[in-house]
Formats: sequence, C-alpha cells, structure tokens
Amino acid sequence: MIKAKKDVLELKKQAAECAVEFVKSGMVVGLGHGTTAIFAVRRIAQLLQEGCLQDILAVPCSHQVEKDARRLGIPLTTLDEYPTIDLTIDGADEVDPHLNVIKGGGGALLWEKIVAQASHREIIVVDESKLSPVLGTHWPVPVEVIPFGWRSQALYLESLGARVEVRHHSDGTLFKTDQGNLILDCHFGPISDPARLAARLNERAGIVEHGLFVGLATDIIVGCVGGVRHLKRETSNVKTARFTFDVLRLTHST
Repeated sequence: MIKAKKDVLELKKQAAECAVEFVKSGMVVGLGHGTTAIFAVRRIAQLLQEGCLQDILAVPCSHQVEKDARRLGIPLTTLDEYPTIDLTIDGADEVDPHLNVIKGGGGALLWEKIVAQASHREIIVVDESKLSPVLGTHWPVPVEVIPFGWRSQALYLESLGARVEVRHHSDGTLFKTDQGNLILDCHFGPISDPARLAARLNERAGIVEHGLFVGLATDIIVGCVGGVRHLKRETSNVKTARFTFDVLRLTHST
C-alpha cells in the first residue's frame, strides 16, 4: 500500500513537472491547488532559483497555495493587477475523454475556476487513475454554496438526482472555503451531459460555483506507468472538439 502511494505520487510529479516545461520567462502563471499541482509550484520555484526562469509572476488559487509560493520565493501578483493569465497549471479529480473535468476535491474550486476562465491556457495535470469514461463515475461534483439557506440548495441538488453530503474535515468540523462558504459533495453517478448539468447548477441562487469544468481545459497531462501522455484540445468547441495525443519525454532531472 505504501509503495503504491509512492508510485502514484511519482506519476503526479512527472505530470506536473512536464507541464512546467510550457512555462516561459516573463509569463503570468496561475498556480493551482492540490496534491498534484504542488509539484508544479515546487518545480517553478526550483527553476527560478536556478535562473532557468525569470520575471515570472504567479496568481495563486488558494490561501494555502499563496503561503506555499511565498515560502518558496515565487513572486506573486493578483488578477486585479493582471486580469489575463498566460498559463495555469492545476490538478483535477476526474477527467473524461472530452477533456471536461471535475475539480474541487481540495475545496478551492471557486478561485480555480475564476483563474481558469482568465487563462489563455489551462493545463490540467493528473495521474492515470483520474481518467474516466464519464464524469461522475468515480467522483462527486463539489458544489460551493453560501451558508445562508444552504439546506434549500441541498434539496434542489437532490431534485436533480444527487445524493448530497455536507463536507467536513477529518476531525468532524464543518469545512469552509477561503470565501467562508460550504461545500456540498453531490453524488450524481455517471453524468451523461455535463454541460447541461452545469447550466442547471448555474441557474440557482445560493450556488456560488460548482466543480464541473466544461470546455475550460486546453491540455491534460497524464502521468502513466508507461510514460507521460499529453492530450490537447484542437478546437474550443466542446461538442466537436478533436484531440491529439502526444507522449512526452522527461527533459528535466528527476
């Protein structure tokens, strides 16, 4: 079990570090939240220290990422100062063949989606266990709601077919996002039309945001036992998009 966990972490690291190869000096970069994206943050910091990257400014997707980036010496900025981001590297909980993803397992989905929508390129990094034939097969959809009237949002989500769980910390205390909101983890099962469900969630007052990222990812980089795969969106049309598949070689030291 311990070896398996180490193997998964190594796949996450390989995917994240491959994604960093697309970061160039002078870029404004979005820093995603989570156990995979942190490897990208560390790699960017290393390249800055070595002088291989220069003049990078980063926009963190959570308070935790902000703390990590500051500790590692990555220069930070905000979306107010730079409302357009060149490239964001972030993780995901589940990825379908159309490059739609579920995010929010770490609870930072609101900031992550704001940053993703502001980015010219959104690179999602995952290990191969996150690939799925249909979103919702392996992971619930996190839905961020304001505390006021949250039970009415839970009833609405149940009316859409979800089994709803209020997220708590491991010690039993209520989980709250960086904005002070709650997370309702919604088990829909396999989602046949993620765009339609996303539209239904967007209609509801009290729902701040949800973890369905439909049509936002431009690239998926997957750490696999046999190498690193790169899935790229060729068009911005979600319905008719075709994808290219490349095997990446690790050009950096491990």
